[in-house]
Amino acid sequence: MTTSTATTLANVVASPPSGRPKAVVFDHHEYAASVILRGRPVPWDNATAYAASFAQAQGLLRPDVALLDLNRLYGHLTTGNARLETAMAARSRTGFALRTLLGDEDLNRAVLDFVTVFAKTARQPVVLRFKSPMAWLMETHHFSGSDDTSGLDADNAENASMYVSDWLRAFAGLPVAGLLLDNRTPAGASRGVHVPLEAYTPIANLAGNYRWTLGQLDDDQARLKGDAAVGAYIPAGFWLEPDVELPAGDFYLADIPSAASPECVLARLETLG
Repeated sequence: MTTSTATTLANVVASPPSGRPKAVVFDHHEYAASVILRGRPVPWDNATAYAASFAQAQGLLRPDVALLDLNRLYGHLTTGNARLETAMAARSRTGFALRTLLGDEDLNRAVLDFVTVFAKTARQPVVLRFKSPMAWLMETHHFSGSDDTSGLDADNAENASMYVSDWLRAFAGLPVAGLLLDNRTPAGASRGVHVPLEAYTPIANLAGNYRWTLGQLDDDQARLKGDAAVGAYIPAGFWLEPDVELPAGDFYLADIPSAASPECVLARLETLG
């Protein structure tokens, strides 16, 4: 069984709905927390309230997609979850902790409920961003009893991609336009083995079956599977200073910092078209 969405991320990149010359994928989480929520807690426990505040930011910035960062949602839902942490640490086998995390029924139900509300209320094509299998494997590896991730390799990551693909099936009935595997090195962390997007065959097959565009965010650029378009990251300084230029790229990805003023952001949006 396959499901489809009227617009894919590849379609968006080829023909931006905003009318801009190049599509822009905005992560406005920090900016919206400052400007719209004004320091109030992000309403992760109320999907409807989250969708409403998200829509306000979307209306101001006019992005080409609605980007939902599942890394943050998982961070909220798993923090302090002693039951889940105990289960993840029950075996030392590589990948066991990640498989346990992605197979937890209570957590999966909460995530699916949240994503369902978000996807069905979004006015733009929905793109889900989450850690690449390698990044997720490295993040959860300490539950195996070791903090040493130097032994993790591409084979481990490919095995992990099977767990991720099984987890993704829960979103099959939702209007999802694309998936972005976040493979960027976290600040202060050492870079692990680079695993190319092509290595994640189980995820690629699933995405193709459901007609979801699959992409990966690496440290230097973003790539979409089967597409020559290259995504460039707009530097944070672009939103803070008027003389910072746009990088070369076929489409853009931008994290708008909380320190950016609404006036400066609106002015810089004009330069995007």
